[in-house]
Amino acid sequence: MSSLCRNVVTVWRWKRVTTVTILPVARFHRSPLCSTGLEPGESLEIHKRKLFLWFSHLPQEEKQFGGYFSPETMHVDPLILERKADEGAGLLSSPLQIQAPLRSSVTVEQLFQPTDAGTVNRGLNVVLYGAVGTGKSTVVRKLVLDWCTGTTMTNFKLLIPFSCEDLGQLSKTASLRNLVTRKYLHLKNHPLLSGEGDQAKDVLFVFNGMEKMKLDFRIGATELCSDPNEALPPSVVLVNLLRKYLLPEANILVTTRLSALERIPQKYVSCYAQICGFKDADRQRAYFTSRLLQQCGDGAQKQAAQTLVEMLYCNLQRENQLAAACFLPSYCWLTCATLHFLHFTDTKAPIRTLTGIYTSFLRLNFGGEVLGSGTGRDLPIQDQQNSLMLYVVRTVGKLAFDGVTYKRTSFSEKELEQWIGGETKTDEELRQLAVFRTDVLDFFLAPCVVRGKRSPEPAGELNERCYVFAVPAMQEYLAALYVVLGENKSALEKLTKQVSVAIGQASEDVNVLMNILSKFIPLRIFAVFNLLKLIPKFFEKINSQNKSGIARTMAAELFRTEDSYNEDVLDQVEQSLLGVHGPQPQYSEDQPFELYPIFMGGLLHYGNRVLLQQLGCSIQSTTVAQITQALRKYLVRELSKPQPPEELMDLLVLLYEFQNPRLTADVLASIRSIRLNNIRMTPLKCFVLSSVLSCAPASYYLEELDLSSCLLTRGLLQILLPAFRHTRNLNLQFNSLGPKSCVLLRDLLLDPQSSIMSLQLCDNALLESGICILLEALPENQTLTHLSLMHTGLGDQGALELALRLQQHGLQELNVAYNNIGDDAALALVDACREHPTIHTIHLYLNPLTDVGKKSLYIRGVPSSPSSSDRQVRVLASVTEGSDISVDWHPILSVIRENASSWDHQRVKQQLQVFLRDLEGGRKQQQSLWKRLHFRRVEKGVRQTLKMLEESSVPPSTGVSK
Repeated sequence: MSSLCRNVVTVWRWKRVTTVTILPVARFHRSPLCSTGLEPGESLEIHKRKLFLWFSHLPQEEKQFGGYFSPETMHVDPLILERKADEGAGLLSSPLQIQAPLRSSVTVEQLFQPTDAGTVNRGLNVVLYGAVGTGKSTVVRKLVLDWCTGTTMTNFKLLIPFSCEDLGQLSKTASLRNLVTRKYLHLKNHPLLSGEGDQAKDVLFVFNGMEKMKLDFRIGATELCSDPNEALPPSVVLVNLLRKYLLPEANILVTTRLSALERIPQKYVSCYAQICGFKDADRQRAYFTSRLLQQCGDGAQKQAAQTLVEMLYCNLQRENQLAAACFLPSYCWLTCATLHFLHFTDTKAPIRTLTGIYTSFLRLNFGGEVLGSGTGRDLPIQDQQNSLMLYVVRTVGKLAFDGVTYKRTSFSEKELEQWIGGETKTDEELRQLAVFRTDVLDFFLAPCVVRGKRSPEPAGELNERCYVFAVPAMQEYLAALYVVLGENKSALEKLTKQVSVAIGQASEDVNVLMNILSKFIPLRIFAVFNLLKLIPKFFEKINSQNKSGIARTMAAELFRTEDSYNEDVLDQVEQSLLGVHGPQPQYSEDQPFELYPIFMGGLLHYGNRVLLQQLGCSIQSTTVAQITQALRKYLVRELSKPQPPEELMDLLVLLYEFQNPRLTADVLASIRSIRLNNIRMTPLKCFVLSSVLSCAPASYYLEELDLSSCLLTRGLLQILLPAFRHTRNLNLQFNSLGPKSCVLLRDLLLDPQSSIMSLQLCDNALLESGICILLEALPENQTLTHLSLMHTGLGDQGALELALRLQQHGLQELNVAYNNIGDDAALALVDACREHPTIHTIHLYLNPLTDVGKKSLYIRGVPSSPSSSDRQVRVLASVTEGSDISVDWHPILSVIRENASSWDHQRVKQQLQVFLRDLEGGRKQQQSLWKRLHFRRVEKGVRQTLKMLEESSVPPSTGVSK
């Protein structure tokens, strides 16, 4: 029966696990055919097809970008430098320490070219080594795919890749041929692996991640073996392959990290090759181009993507910290993922968050790894205390948290010694620290390239080298992870936890014993032992206070007064990647860490907690519930105070990263208005706003949503439609909306779920055609009461069309100022408003109206007699009404002052001069000294506005215009 059982084995793993069900290995028989019944050539073709299929699979982290990428189109060859076996010095040099390549870059195929006659009958052993993130696994994947398609390594008939991580987990012994069969059933007993003759010269073995296996080349520890059918531990098989006792003609490619480089004695290595990542900006640009331009078709989106790549390339050429970080292809991936998130948000794609991108980034590089000592000792794989990522949090994360606490981004070498490994005691800890420093530390920290104002000098010697995080946001992410995991406990909390655990375990045994004794000795004193149960409860109380402190920190950091007028957090992330083009933003004296609280919230999301669990960092659900409950209270308290638009945008990003609909709905219940005026809205920000408001119940409505001067377009308007359904007063003035946008606005007004009462569209080029489309919604809409079409290109024909539509709607106030409306159209519009049952105010100033027309408008707005059935309508056409000053002169001047910076200055000056002429004429007709002084006061206001226009120094808006 055992011969019929199926074994599930793990196939070559590239950050994801694929399982294939195969039959067990049968006994080997010598035959010109494979045991599968296939010709050797047929089995090789099957092998190529299956390898290509397996290695073409992308990790889940790549699929979240919509499936645009493939290994063939996004690969860029990194810099590979050949090192001879006798070059002992310099083998362990980090890629960041190599200033310039001493020799030209080579390919993996060139490394397997024989160099002398002594190697004709012996295969080559090539060791490809590099730091974390330099692209070792990517190079191997591309090598396998190219071999499958016949574009490289064509001198090898058979290429067999192995994952050393998988081999290291095998507990049973197996022969080389059995190992191959377990992975690739179609190669069962293939003649190239028989060991007969020199057939193995056409075979290339690839062992990826050798640092995850325990190799021992001592003769006393590893027996010699030349039989490919002899069952041995996988590590012994690999050692004999490298020794050339087993299949000496076979060629071997081994990839490893720096810490494991010396596990293979140099006498067994034919060639060393160091993979150095992208050491020049051209390789980085090629990588960014291959990824950022693939998802863009033809047209405006492709042009925007090309501009994005150019801006990024210009920033890399400045030799700044980002260029140094992008030496590692992993950080190039992070940069592309972040830019894709910021600029190519797709509402139909799966929801992505910035925290999720950083968590996925760490899982790609450190998924499931444990911290080894490099001594070959067995380590408990499932022991969470040995998790490499948890070790990173407790060392580098602690350093990051200290920097965030004291607003510092650079650290001296002495500080690194203090925070990373300063408390190590045992030899095992020292060995683990050495591996960590060699392999991992340079991945997170890099020498400071440029020390600017935002990177304060650390205390220490003047010439002491300082280090910064490779990507500034990584410091905030690790600091947030350090806090959320509860690693920043006080001494009291640590002591209380230890005492609580000890007493909690002992109290159960003591209580059982006392209960037995109390049956025979009924003494009340035994009740004292019940006090032991209070210790764990006391710890739970302290632990709950700690979680409340985390929530309080999140709220305090999010609404710091010093950061109130910084750019919103998404713009800061973009500027860190693309640089600042134009005036430099003004930052507070302290380094702003505004991503820090947002990462703290994002790490509590269930999806990120699942990924962190795979990394060995566990966040319990009870911890999330306690933090969430306290955070709700602190956020509501902070929102009771007025907040600037940038802070409100940061709050929306926090709620979006949290992905907690219940918390979002509770926080929104305390918000009645969202003013995001002057925020540069992007597709991502619009999607964040819509997603957050979609969490509110259907009965929830904002009193005001201010999106004025936000650079909104029709495409952004489409994303924002779900948010508009929760709005009563919508301010869209000073944007880039055109006639086509009116189709969306019309559909919004016709939507039965929409309850918009006020719609402000000032300074959008809607034109007559667009406004006619918008007016189609008036007959059926029952909620709109205030409509502002000021400076939208309405014109006479549009005004007449509007006059016809008004009779079928319940508007109360209409603003059509500055629309090039003449006397006849204005009179028709006022007549329609006077006959309308609800309209009480109409704005007509800044239109080319004659004096006769203004007088007629004023007369038409007033009923002919008190007993007349006609209604009175306030007509705002000028600062004067006949020979008197209009009661609305101040609102008219305020609107002009606030909006004149975006209007035609010459046109506005002409209108202001008309106002002055009207005021001078009206003042001369007044007999009362008081009225003359009042005219003088209004004239002074008009002249000040005129002077501001002439000097082009119009002050910023201090209120909301009509």
